[in-house]
Amino acid sequence: MRWRKEEITMSKQVKLSQEEGYTYVDGGVCAAKGFVANGLNCGLNSDPGKNDLGLLYSAQPCDVAAVYTTNKVKGAPILVCKEHLAKNGNQARAVIMNSKNANTCNADGVEKAKEMCRLAAGQLKLQENEVLVASTGVIGQVLPIEPIRAHVEQLAAGLSKDGHAKAENAIMTTDTVPKELAVSFEIDGKICTLGGMAKGSGMIHPNMATTLNFITTDCAIDASLLQKALSEVVRVTYNCLSVDGDTSTNDTVLVMANGEAQNAKITKEDENYRVLYRALYIVMRNLTRMLAKDGEGATKLLECKLSGAPDQNCAITVAKSVIGSNLFKCAIFGEDANWGRVLCAIGYADASFDIEKVDVSLGSAKGCIAVCQSGAGVPFSEEEAKVILSEDEICVYVDLHQGEATAESYGCDLTYEYVKINGDYRS
Repeated sequence: MRWRKEEITMSKQVKLSQEEGYTYVDGGVCAAKGFVANGLNCGLNSDPGKNDLGLLYSAQPCDVAAVYTTNKVKGAPILVCKEHLAKNGNQARAVIMNSKNANTCNADGVEKAKEMCRLAAGQLKLQENEVLVASTGVIGQVLPIEPIRAHVEQLAAGLSKDGHAKAENAIMTTDTVPKELAVSFEIDGKICTLGGMAKGSGMIHPNMATTLNFITTDCAIDASLLQKALSEVVRVTYNCLSVDGDTSTNDTVLVMANGEAQNAKITKEDENYRVLYRALYIVMRNLTRMLAKDGEGATKLLECKLSGAPDQNCAITVAKSVIGSNLFKCAIFGEDANWGRVLCAIGYADASFDIEKVDVSLGSAKGCIAVCQSGAGVPFSEEEAKVILSEDEICVYVDLHQGEATAESYGCDLTYEYVKINGDYRS
């Protein structure tokens, strides 16, 4: 398989490719039947126009799959989520979430996270273990529970099908645009929907990143199969995303399936499973691209499309190495076709291949230009390359010519603005 250049748009929104059998729909995490959400400002964020507390709720119990950060330092909310899912048979009904404060590296962190669950459970008439929790923001600052306690009744009372945007706003930190997506599809003659929302702009690097991701579906599927699908899709989407080389402490992906579409429950890896799997991939891949394009200070979405690898592990490793190169990110910011930095990143990837067979091209909506063939530079027009790199979505195509495996990785350029944002992040 060889990659084709994709159509590209000039905005913070990514171009969505249509796929037969799947229809993009509005509503984010509330697009699926039985899910409602809300968000508001409780005072954690001093800007009253910015939500900082959110809630997602399902009318029916949900089978839940989850993936968390690989950082050895894990936020208290992750510890509580793991405990609640273990006690409740991988089921839940709600997620309470906040921004501005990560509730990480605090002596009272677990108790505060549990208190958030108790507060939400009290309003929703649930057991504490039926509520999950997620936080994002500054690490190492004590989370004030009083503002949350004072506003949780209002938060629950405002739950609605239209509340997805408010909940999305509640988890945004340095994000400049919301990140929501949903698709509908058919299983057993029933229309099913799967939708998600994500946050993340900086401190993002494989594996898992400073991202909170909530995905809902009304499709009925066994929790173990849902977990299998999530773990596999994460490997080729979020785990192939890099903004700045830092892996955070609170990264969470939760997928909740409540079965309200009333399809026959998926209990084996049959065609119905594959249909649901593809829907999950479509949503998660595009959310990953949204996260990459909105990287802190970013001016360009950067994608590496790698082909010709001997196996997928090699393909993923090399593609991630390219997208993680800060030198290459800087070159893209400067619209400099410095392809040697691509070869350098390929060369230090922990994978086995013959570098003398590698081809590299750079592409965008303005065209595609070969810069390296068989591991060596080829003559090209710097002026043409400059025009190609002037677009806001850039793709580097790498062909190893040593097999059929492919992979994609996602990132952005590295800019002056990134340093400015992270120089005064706490203020």
